[in-house]
Amino acid sequence: MKFNVRGENIVVTEALREYVEKKVGRIEKYFDTPPTSDVNVTMKVVKDLHTVEVSVLLPGVVLRGEESGEDMYAAIDLVVEKLERQIRKHKTKINRKFRQEGSLKTLFKEEPNGKVSEEEEDDFKVVKTKRFNLKPMDIEEAILQMNMLGHNFFVFSNAETDEMNVVYKRKDGKYALIEPEF
Repeated sequence: MKFNVRGENIVVTEALREYVEKKVGRIEKYFDTPPTSDVNVTMKVVKDLHTVEVSVLLPGVVLRGEESGEDMYAAIDLVVEKLERQIRKHKTKINRKFRQEGSLKTLFKEEPNGKVSEEEEDDFKVVKTKRFNLKPMDIEEAILQMNMLGHNFFVFSNAETDEMNVVYKRKDGKYALIEPEF
């Protein structure tokens, strides 16, 4: 894995860099062949809150985790645990999907017994379906609709582009737009 470690409001020391590479490198044990992917690590300090964001870009999959703590080393430990949970939770589903598609079938190692827990089976079960009219509207109207409904995201037909878009409220309270890319 190729590590890109950067800091915002913090100097990334050699000790911090080595700790990140050692801890995040632990996820290699979940792969049949060690990934040669980029690992982007951003460390931030804002008002004594240490935040670590890690993105691992794999073929067809992006693993991402963000954690905060009172010290940077604790936040790194938390984010690595989160990434490992993501891998354990989804590896069976991802392997099954790739096997069916006939590509990347060995992205994650198989469990030795080949069994799938009921918890993993239920992770992707659809329990409710909603249907609604995609009324063409501009982005500002979509944000207003989302806020009126009390939701944290809203799907709409963008009047300017005639494409389906999603607006959502970010953790920082600002809004973001998701557009399709063709």
